[in-house]
Order: sequence, then structure tokens, then C-alpha cells
Amino acid sequence: MIHLWHEPFDFSEWLKRTFSFLNIAVFIITALFIFSEFRFDWMERLLGTYLSSTNSARPETGAIWETGKQAFNAREYLDDIVSKKEDARANVHDASSFSFLSANLAPGEWVTLEKNQFKALYLSIEKSAAEKIMEPAQLVWLLKGSHLDRIFCEGVSDGIKIYFLDSDNRVIKQMEFKKEDILKIEAGEKPLPGKLDQMSGFSGRIYPAQNFFDALFKLPKDILPDLMDNPQSLLEQEGEIIRVGVWNEVKDGYIRLGFEFEKNDGFQVVFVKGREWAIWQLSLNLKGTGE
Repeated sequence: MIHLWHEPFDFSEWLKRTFSFLNIAVFIITALFIFSEFRFDWMERLLGTYLSSTNSARPETGAIWETGKQAFNAREYLDDIVSKKEDARANVHDASSFSFLSANLAPGEWVTLEKNQFKALYLSIEKSAAEKIMEPAQLVWLLKGSHLDRIFCEGVSDGIKIYFLDSDNRVIKQMEFKKEDILKIEAGEKPLPGKLDQMSGFSGRIYPAQNFFDALFKLPKDILPDLMDNPQSLLEQEGEIIRVGVWNEVKDGYIRLGFEFEKNDGFQVVFVKGREWAIWQLSLNLKGTGE
């Protein structure tokens, strides 16, 4: 039998070679190496440090990078939505008009309006103009008589939508207003520079102020409130009323009255509205007194 030079000749020789100092030292070092890795995870930490330090030099490609980028973008998008929602709520609490709501609610944004807040916004508008938002009787029914639970206001591309919901989320009433319409309603009719005889709508029905008020005070007192829906706008003007005109057309049950003021810087006409039936009775007293 031929023996190779490294093959042990007997069992005793094999034991000596197996448990030699070199083999035992290698075994101990290997065991310590493996134990320290399991105990301290130093290899993972070392690899992580290396990858982190070289991260900027590697191309950002592959499914993992793309997933991470999408997750980051999604978090930013959600943060932006939450931030806009909080801003919208804060703006609603500070809202002093419907035009403020329409200007601060972006399309798709919605907020909850308190009943008292909606009522305050409605009452902040001149009486005759507020009726273009909603009839007072209908507002009384919604706020005091119906099963209204909450009011939502939603921003749309050119204005706002307002929803009145009951406790079962059924829509009791829905309204939509364009921004320009809201501005017109809240602004009311602005005074116009000039004189009544320059406005064709008053042609043939212009009266000296003295004649107009003499005819007005001949009417029963219970009719007077229906003759001028907003006399406060007249009291706020400077100057003296010299002529009054009655418009030649009826709109929505009202007739416009034009009050011509003479001021230091010229003339201007202030408009108010009166109920058609009240103006008709006034016109009977004005017959033959016009210019």
C-alpha cells in the first residue's frame, strides 16, 4: 500500500495532526469571529457605513429606488393636502363675507360652516341684496325649522357651492354662486356720477325732491317701509337731494328709485328699491308734479 507524504500512518498520528496548535488556534479565531458577528453585527454595520459613504456615487435606478421616490412624493403630497386643509379651515373662521370664502377656497376644497356663521354672513349683506342669496323666509326655515345638521361650502373653478345637509347626509338645499355674482350682490348698487335726466330709464318720471317727499308722507305709515328697502344708503351720502326719479321697469317685484344728490364736486345718483305695489300708490300722489 502506497502512503502519501501528508497522510497519517496511524490513529495516533491523525489525532496529533487534528488537534495541533495551528488547527486549534484557527478554530478558536473562527469561532470568535462568528460569535462577534452574531453578537455585535459589526459586519452589517461596516457594510452599511461603506454603502452610505458611497451612496452619492451610485446611479439611482431600479425598482427599489423608484419605489422609494414614489413613497417620498406621496408623503409630500399628503402633507400638502393636510396643510391646505388646515389653511382653509383657518380662513373660514376668519371669513367676513361670501366673497372672502370664494377667494380662499380652491377648486375641490371644502369646509364646514357653522349655522351662526352662515347667518352672520347672510345678515352682513344689504337686505334687498341678501334676497339674491336666499329668501329670508327660506333661511328661517332652514336654520330654525328644518332638520338641518350641517352646512358645507365647496370651492369650484369659478365660485363656491353651498350644501345644507340633514343628519342622514341628505341634501336639503344646494346653492352655487360665481365669484363675480357674489361681488355684485355684496357691493349692491353703487352711486353713479351724473344727473337723472342723463339716464333714459327715468325719462318722464323725475320729480323735485320736495314734491316727492310731500307725496310720500301722504301715504299711510305702514306703507313707508316698503317704499325704500335701504334708506341707510341715502343717509350715508353727502350733499343734498334735489330730485328723485322712478324707474320705468319692474324687476322681481321691485322698482328702482334714483335720488339725485348735489355735492361740492358735482352730482351723483344713489339707487334704492321699493315694492312695486307701494311705488304704484306713491305714483298716484305724484301725478302732475313731475318735470
